[in-house]
Amino acid sequence: MGRNNEIMNNSLQIDFSKFELEGAAFDYEAMMSEVGYEMDEMRKIQLELGVGNTPIVELKNLTKLARKYAPEGKGARIFIKDEACNASGSFKDRRASISCYHAKKLGYEGVVTATSGNYGAAVACHAAKLGLKCIVVQECFDSEQVGQPEIVEKARKCEALGAEVVQLSVGPELFYEFLKIIEETGYFNASLYTPFGIAGVETLGYEIVQQFNDQIGKQPDVVVVTNAGGGNLTGTARGIRKAGNTSSQIVAASVDLKGLHMASDKDFNRKSFTTGHTGFGVPFSTNPDRSDVPRSAARPFRYMERYVTVKQGEVFYITESLAWLEGLEKGPAGNTSLAAAFALAQEMDQEQIILVQETEYTGAGKSVQPQLSFARKNGIDIHFGNPDDEVPGESIILPENPGMIKARDMDLKRVYKSRVKNILSQTEEDLSDVELEYIAEELNSTIEEVQLLIKEIKEGV
Repeated sequence: MGRNNEIMNNSLQIDFSKFELEGAAFDYEAMMSEVGYEMDEMRKIQLELGVGNTPIVELKNLTKLARKYAPEGKGARIFIKDEACNASGSFKDRRASISCYHAKKLGYEGVVTATSGNYGAAVACHAAKLGLKCIVVQECFDSEQVGQPEIVEKARKCEALGAEVVQLSVGPELFYEFLKIIEETGYFNASLYTPFGIAGVETLGYEIVQQFNDQIGKQPDVVVVTNAGGGNLTGTARGIRKAGNTSSQIVAASVDLKGLHMASDKDFNRKSFTTGHTGFGVPFSTNPDRSDVPRSAARPFRYMERYVTVKQGEVFYITESLAWLEGLEKGPAGNTSLAAAFALAQEMDQEQIILVQETEYTGAGKSVQPQLSFARKNGIDIHFGNPDDEVPGESIILPENPGMIKARDMDLKRVYKSRVKNILSQTEEDLSDVELEYIAEELNSTIEEVQLLIKEIKEGV
């Protein structure tokens, strides 16, 4: 663990130290420039690997349903970008394709990634296409060797695509084992959080702008992004802005799992979502460099303009609504942002557009019923009622009617303060102008607003 940075640098052939500035500051854009691929080149690479050019789909029936519960004249048109059409079934193909392509280009024999989710399947898929070996390190079980249906489903898919899956119980050993495997194999670190992984998602945002220009004739007013580790939002927003769209509001959405600790053996199987929840979304936003690279390329606070949460029961409900009303069976991650979009659409005018920027594949273990059955076995109370009464780890409350689905605003100022506190903890000196400018960029804010936040933190406000 003491040689973490050395191992990471060797596994990516990036010297992260050269991006460090004064004190806690670092040059984010210089790090992103290490990718070395232009947008058109990345799109070409991805299309050759069966990634990208996924369709946008208008959800006309869900829009009608939202308008039924919206005030008169409200109820924006709801669209999805159907990323389940990618090679392994999710937007994470975009991250994996560029990472694996770059590993092959640099002459690595194989790739390693630490993930319990769709990204492992994506890396396995593109490693196979490019003739690379693949190891997926997965946090899979609690101490009783019991795993959630969704996590076990993803492990099966990784193995089916030719990867070796190293399964661990929940706890701090994940990163240690990951480092050991990287050093012992000499494989490329296909982390979710490298510049290559985030740049790969930029093509998603770029496509959104082009497709809405060509097919709809206007840009979405709101783009809703499921937020976990932050790479989905960061890459999509960067691509949207690079394509010239500076008007669409970027909204983050996470499942509310407040009170459950993601590294707790007790809590591990008491959550019914393995990603897209606040247990990842908040800590990875307020302290992004907690990941498996020295500096994470996922910096969601630089781009999000609003952060909302939805309840577990609401996501399960909207998942079945999508299937029954639109004939589209999709996995839970994209449906997190769809639940939020369904509620947010009711705040917007009917001529406006709200886009859910990704969907994911579903499978035997990822569907609604296996997850709910597993929750019931773990003592979770499941019933219809008011989702506001849901307590993570104790209950899942399905809404009695669609009008009860809400998007609950997170206090961004409060989480911004947490981000600033984490930065302040890295230095004992007064912040320099370079550090203040860095924090302002991290929060998509101004130096004056950052100084006010620091003042309130020091005064305990």
